[in-house]
Amino acid sequence: MSPARESAREDGAVRLASIDNPSPDEQRRAYEEEMRRVAVERRRGTPSGARPSYYHREIRRLYRLLVPEGASVLVLGSGDGGLLDALKPSRGVGVDIDAGAVEAAQAHYPALRFQTVESYERLEGVGGAAHATTAHTGARSDARGASERSNDTATFDFVLLPDLLVDCWDVQAVLAALRPFCHAHTRVIANSYSRLWQGPLSLARRLHLARPRLGRSWLDPHDTQNLLALEGFECFRTVSEILCPLPIPLVHRFMNRVLAKLWLVRAFCLTNFFIARPAPAPAPKPLTVSVVVPARNEAGNIRRICEEIPDLGGGTEIIFVEGNSTDDTWATLERTVPEFAHRNIKLLKQPGKGKGDAVRCAFAVATGDILMILDADLTVPAADLRRFHDAIALGRGEFINGVRLVYPMQDDAMRFLNLVANKSFALAFSWVLGQPIKDTLCGTKVLTRQNYERLAANRAYFGEFDPFGDFDLIFGAAKLNLRIIDLPIRYQNRVYGTTNISRWRHGVLLLRMLALATRRLKFV
Repeated sequence: MSPARESAREDGAVRLASIDNPSPDEQRRAYEEEMRRVAVERRRGTPSGARPSYYHREIRRLYRLLVPEGASVLVLGSGDGGLLDALKPSRGVGVDIDAGAVEAAQAHYPALRFQTVESYERLEGVGGAAHATTAHTGARSDARGASERSNDTATFDFVLLPDLLVDCWDVQAVLAALRPFCHAHTRVIANSYSRLWQGPLSLARRLHLARPRLGRSWLDPHDTQNLLALEGFECFRTVSEILCPLPIPLVHRFMNRVLAKLWLVRAFCLTNFFIARPAPAPAPKPLTVSVVVPARNEAGNIRRICEEIPDLGGGTEIIFVEGNSTDDTWATLERTVPEFAHRNIKLLKQPGKGKGDAVRCAFAVATGDILMILDADLTVPAADLRRFHDAIALGRGEFINGVRLVYPMQDDAMRFLNLVANKSFALAFSWVLGQPIKDTLCGTKVLTRQNYERLAANRAYFGEFDPFGDFDLIFGAAKLNLRIIDLPIRYQNRVYGTTNISRWRHGVLLLRMLALATRRLKFV
């Protein structure tokens, strides 16, 4: 920095002063020099091999909840490399402006790759040939990640910015620099300090109770979401975390795992997480579709289903799964399906019990790019499947959830107590999932086969707990950070048979599943 320009520290932040009138580029370069100086100061103040602070252990824990093992991961501001290693990536790259931190991280984690950059706004050359180093042997990325490595690309499944935005001179430019590292399914995850904590953190740094930071860009959540949108990222989920950043015995765990999740309290949390995806683009070619129809005691609806399911996208496959009916559903299928030889229809006998088992059985043999579920009672009109197809093919969402609670229903379509219960569960699950979901029990749900395979591979996190199948998919989609979109439909009266749902017995199951989701997704 020139003698005519000096840096001064004030209230935990950096103030650049000069007797001349520096240009914006000069101001930015001076600021970046100060960023490097503070990064070195932060590193030297942390003994080599020292255990991370409680706050940084919590940040690592929270990122592990958001990033599945075996993904390809790029971390900006990787520091000592501990966060990247904790995520157990199949391909991991960390970048930092502190060359000393990069050198130490590379020596400590040789299976990962660390690079020094002059600025987080300019990331040219980052990640090239990163496929040559694979961390955590045995961890597997999905087929898309393997394909990218074989093609020598430098895109990543996850791009992370841990505690970085507050220090950036130009946050928008940093977000713009991320685009070359994103493919269509990349998730960008950033966490940033809340403005409410600006004063307490500045005081803590002056008292040497917290690591030094520049603290230039104190953004509120709306600012961050707006900047992401300006650079073509859709922020679809925000999470507030860490109410107590100190390891106070008997207090910190309860405050951070329970109190921090509550509606009136979470506004006081220290950090906000933002999960975003690249703005979606329409599919480059028509996608094929598999429509799964679980059918138990639905003999009277089989012909209508064959007639009314529309031809969609690049071709439609219909898979009936007969579920141990007590009427003649199976015989009706065997008689009726040959009359529709022009259609691609498969028949399966369900091996187990429950709709969830039927759906998993059918998805295992489905060949379509898009997987759909249509209840055989036709309370959701088959013609509405066109809407679901368009929503996912045009990239409007990645998990399309049917909603029966927007338009007025026919008088007998849903009993009053069922309606109240559905709306109550929807509010509770929206809070747990961190994304709005208005109707959890509508039978029509749609996602790509690629995302379903990822969901199935991570099913052990929750276990096979769901006889309905709805929550297995919803929880799995939330765990993978898929963009959930509600699609309103007009719910119709059942014209044949009776519902297979028991109001009270299944109501208790729903409460159990809500408790499971709360424990595995919220209070963790």
